[in-house]
Amino acid sequence: MTDQGNNNNQNLSRNPFAALFSSVSDAKDFASVQKQPQPLSLDDSRGSQDDSDNSVSESVDENDDSLAEISRSFRSRQELCEQLNINHMIQRIFLLTLDNTEAYSPGCAGDPSLKGGNGIPPRCVYLEEMASDLDGQDWLDMDNIEQALFNRMLLPEPGNHLINMTSSSALNLSADRDAGEKRAVPYLFSCFQRAKEEIKKVPEKLLACAVRCKNLSVLNTRTVLLTPEIYVGQNVSEQLLNLLLEAVSGGLLEEVGEFLDEVIAALLADQEVRTFGEVMVPVLEVMLGRVKDLDLCQLLLNSYLDILVYFSKQLDIARVFVDYIQPKDPNNGLQYQKTLLGAVLNISCLLKTPGVVESHGYFLNPSRSSPQETKVQESNIHQFMAQFHDKLFQILKNLLQLSPDTRHRLLTWLGGCLHANAGRAKIWANQMPEIFFQMYASDAFFLNLGAALLRLCQPFCRLRSPKLLTFNPTYCALKELNEEERRSRNVHVKGLDKETTLIPAPQNQEPEFAQSYNLLTENLILTQYALHLGFHRLHDQMVKMNQSLHRLQGVWREAQQSASPASEQLREQFERLMTVYLSTKAAATEPHMLQGCLNLQVSTATVLVQFSLGTSGVDYTQLSFPLPPLENSLLCYVPEFFADSLGDFFIFLRRFADEVLESSGASLEQILDFVTVFMGNVERLKNPHLRAKLAEVLEAVMPHLEQVPGPAQSSMFQRERAFCTYQHAAHLAEALITVFVDIEFTGDPHQFEQKFNYRRPMYPILKYMWGKDSYRESIKSLARYASENLEAMNPPLFLRFLNLLMNDAIFLLDEAIQYLSKIKVLQIERDRGEWDSLAPDARREKESSLQMFGQLARFHNIMSNETIGTLAFLTSEIKCLFAHPFLAERIISMLNYFLQHLVGPKMGALKVKDFTEFDFKPQQLVSDICTIYLNLGNEENFCSTVPKDGRSYSPRLFAQMVRVLKKINKPGNMIVSFSQLADKIKSLADQQLQDEETYADAPDEFLDPIMSTLMLDPVLLPSSRVTVDRSTIARHLLSDQTDPFSRSLLTMDQIRSNTELKERIQQWLAERKQKRLQTGQSA
Repeated sequence: MTDQGNNNNQNLSRNPFAALFSSVSDAKDFASVQKQPQPLSLDDSRGSQDDSDNSVSESVDENDDSLAEISRSFRSRQELCEQLNINHMIQRIFLLTLDNTEAYSPGCAGDPSLKGGNGIPPRCVYLEEMASDLDGQDWLDMDNIEQALFNRMLLPEPGNHLINMTSSSALNLSADRDAGEKRAVPYLFSCFQRAKEEIKKVPEKLLACAVRCKNLSVLNTRTVLLTPEIYVGQNVSEQLLNLLLEAVSGGLLEEVGEFLDEVIAALLADQEVRTFGEVMVPVLEVMLGRVKDLDLCQLLLNSYLDILVYFSKQLDIARVFVDYIQPKDPNNGLQYQKTLLGAVLNISCLLKTPGVVESHGYFLNPSRSSPQETKVQESNIHQFMAQFHDKLFQILKNLLQLSPDTRHRLLTWLGGCLHANAGRAKIWANQMPEIFFQMYASDAFFLNLGAALLRLCQPFCRLRSPKLLTFNPTYCALKELNEEERRSRNVHVKGLDKETTLIPAPQNQEPEFAQSYNLLTENLILTQYALHLGFHRLHDQMVKMNQSLHRLQGVWREAQQSASPASEQLREQFERLMTVYLSTKAAATEPHMLQGCLNLQVSTATVLVQFSLGTSGVDYTQLSFPLPPLENSLLCYVPEFFADSLGDFFIFLRRFADEVLESSGASLEQILDFVTVFMGNVERLKNPHLRAKLAEVLEAVMPHLEQVPGPAQSSMFQRERAFCTYQHAAHLAEALITVFVDIEFTGDPHQFEQKFNYRRPMYPILKYMWGKDSYRESIKSLARYASENLEAMNPPLFLRFLNLLMNDAIFLLDEAIQYLSKIKVLQIERDRGEWDSLAPDARREKESSLQMFGQLARFHNIMSNETIGTLAFLTSEIKCLFAHPFLAERIISMLNYFLQHLVGPKMGALKVKDFTEFDFKPQQLVSDICTIYLNLGNEENFCSTVPKDGRSYSPRLFAQMVRVLKKINKPGNMIVSFSQLADKIKSLADQQLQDEETYADAPDEFLDPIMSTLMLDPVLLPSSRVTVDRSTIARHLLSDQTDPFSRSLLTMDQIRSNTELKERIQQWLAERKQKRLQTGQSA
């Protein structure tokens, strides 16, 4: 045997192909393998050395070292190596094996181009049953891998079938986890990833096998998704969603996206078992179940939003998504909130369940938190909100841009949602919260929807953007369209044709509808409508909560001071309401959202001004006065809520986010233009309530008079600059006075009470304007015109304004005096203990009356302070008009009546406890009345009219006024001047007393039938044929343009002087004067 073996070795060593092997022994092994009729396992190929030697010897003897035989043997070795490499590659990709031999060393060294040699994975799943079926074959190839992978996928616990593939027995949790992964979808994705790596590094001859392995991972994923019932105990929809979550958190979304793209292509190619939509809907349902319970500040929320962003970019998923979110009942507003997109929009720092604070995660125990801590928490919320809104914007933008189909379906959802929730804006909705929450989507939903839509609008919300003028409001006049028409014409919002417009459409004007509306038009309308339905209600809630907090805080403090047992309960109520308020404020004041809304509203103001100027095309028209007449104006198609939302937003900023106004800078001029054009012009804005609201907008954007010196004062710079340099200042002042007059007659049954609230913001605006030269001169110009046209057919604007101003002052201060008197009586009763003996119901009624009278007194005091203060600064430079008989008698009787209560014998009735609680400022009122008297004291007609006030004037009253001025430490020059004026008026009063004695027996026909005073200028009323004094009827027509006797329409130009009666009166007066003179001489 030894000699024969030596001879064999020598023969092999002389074989030229022996050089291809690393040793003679390897050559023997190879020759032995080639002798076998069937492929052997790797274990068989590693037979005993003796058998190998004999095989090689026999081979060499038989072939005599034939060159052809060695060549065939070499090719066979290459095939074996290739097969081994395929086996190893499959093991690396799928972590499978048919060989349960631990740490084996293959007979083939493998392809040297493979990194890390054969790269056998440390752990694999051993498919024992399949290995047995293959009758000893212990390697994987392209013929059996598909079956092997399917068998592996059906294993309920792959981790129980792991074996070590290397000699190392060290613990390797990562390898165990990867190989033993039981979740089908993550396992196949990992296989896909490993296959991609193999494709990058395998030699070209193995490339096709690697690609097929990658395709197998895709096809098996398709099978898993199409037939999930096969894979017992696995929720493949959850697995797919979790895979995306892991990809987002691990930065692998691009890789997972590539994998899903191929899986989706495979699913779309085979939809016989299930459609792609049927595969994806369960995934979306899982996502809906998870998302609806998330909080705004959870980091997990961002991951789900990133997944939705991915969905919105993937065309096939996006199509399923926009179909999936369509509500079951499109006419029920709440149904939209229950969709996946609606559930995302419902995430907010607002209370999830109205009134339930216990499970709320924001601003708990606010009274125990410092202002700084509250501010930090609000800033954190704003950061999360900004990220949240940006993701929502990306989702909507992607769906709008992805395809015409996804755009149409999304816009259909948005339009239907707004239409179904239109009832949110109705007055009754706030009064019936139980019904409201069952019918409509939440405040959070609309706040977030508005924020996302605002971001879509920003590209055209640049100052004087040409795109903006392509907005076509005839969109709002379109009536019912079918589905195909909505798609082709890009009209998805329903019901706008029923909305009230800025002005009524002329009967003969037919709208020129566009064949198709651009996305800018639809975006602008959707956004304004969403803000109208959402932001307005939130603003209203914040105002009411703010008021309730002030009241509750006052009651709580009183309870603390009196050691009442109700103190703790009141504290809890305050805490709960403050939590709700702070959460609402944080949600509504996110800076990016507010800035976006500011840009939109400024753009809206700009385009509406252009419509009012008749602009057509994309070139802006410069605003100038007088305004051109309206012809075929687009304003008659613009819903009122455009202007209402605009006004509401700026009023909100003034109350809760004032710093945003200052940052608006150049935009303020556009708002001033809008207010100037629309506030005083009924032809361009019919609704008087809405025009009055613009006065509040003007007050919101103007510099605040109450600013105190300090660092905060600089925040007024931009607003101060905008107001002082405004080129249409004169027209703005006139517009303000016009709307002040117009709201006297709104046609509303509650117009009398409403007008005071509407005029409240106008007083500080007038005061501010009076302090600026350009505005003051325009007001004085209106006054001069009024003086020159007192008897014009239509009373001049400024004359009507002054008349209404005095009407308000008289009513308000008189009401305040009455309420203060009632309050004093109730306070005295309470302090005497008279309430203690009352029944509980009667006591509560008394307390309720005291609280109600207090609120009413405070309101009327605030308003009367404003009206008297306005008269004080107006009379400083406008004198002639006040001294005219039209007005002099009224203002004098008003002032004297007030002095009786403030400094005269009736002053004791107003001495309630704590003047500040009711905003009662008697010292300021006395000072203002004194100022008015001194301002007009040089007007002879005014001074001579003072004593004619027989109801209230007396020299003693003026003497008491002087004493009070001294008591409240008014300047000496004011006291001296008023004393001199009092003496002057007393002298005139003495003279008039003598005159009255002379005229005491005047005939009745000489007396005014309304005032019962001697007529000096009698005029005949055309309808009733009654004669009255000119000053009497002129004063009446300022408030009511009808004949006071017949109620027929009447203007000053219709009255005629009763010349004959006037001459008789003058003759009678001359005779009486002559007679008195003669009597005096005789005496």
